Amino acid sequence: MLNVLIFGAPGSGKGTQSEELIRKYGFKHISTGDMLRAEIKAQTPLGEIAARYINDGNLVPDDVIVEMMEQFVLTQKDTEGIIYDGFPRTVPQGEALWSMLERHNDKVDLVLNLQVPEEVLIERLLHRGEVSGRADDNMETIRKRLEVYETSTAALADFFSAKGVLHNVVGTGTVEEITARIIPIVDGALERVKTLTQ
Repeated sequence: MLNVLIFGAPGSGKGTQSEELIRKYGFKHISTGDMLRAEIKAQTPLGEIAARYINDGNLVPDDVIVEMMEQFVLTQKDTEGIIYDGFPRTVPQGEALWSMLERHNDKVDLVLNLQVPEEVLIERLLHRGEVSGRADDNMETIRKRLEVYETSTAALADFFSAKGVLHNVVGTGTVEEITARIIPIVDGALERVKTLTQ
């Protein structure tokens, strides 16, 4: 099983490329937002803990999120791969995910870092705001989100680079062009995993 993270600033195309990989390889998609909502709706013990934090207006702690992910990952052993969406966002979260997978003799196999110039990100997000009517896609909020990304999330690139799993991908061009750059990287990682498990 391949554990894949798609990484990049807001507007870099993570969601779009996740969909392309799910379509091509049949990977499972793990979204922290969806997972939290499902656990809360099912009123699981972890869901009840998460709901208490959310209802108090606080962020759900990393250890609760990682425990939810762990339960999901353990049910996916026969899956071709998992794409992680929205997690990790900070180095401590990256370390927690790495440790959790290691406990099960597994690891993050591949981190795809979509690199897009800031002016293109801003252009894309403003366009998305016009098309979708998303209130948070305005210039002030966009700049704030890019700032948060730079201060808390960008350091993850160094963390995963040190682990030897980071692949920088040029994130400009058409969706098809970007996907075409990603496919050989994913194929290579799948090949390595198959070789190791034979």
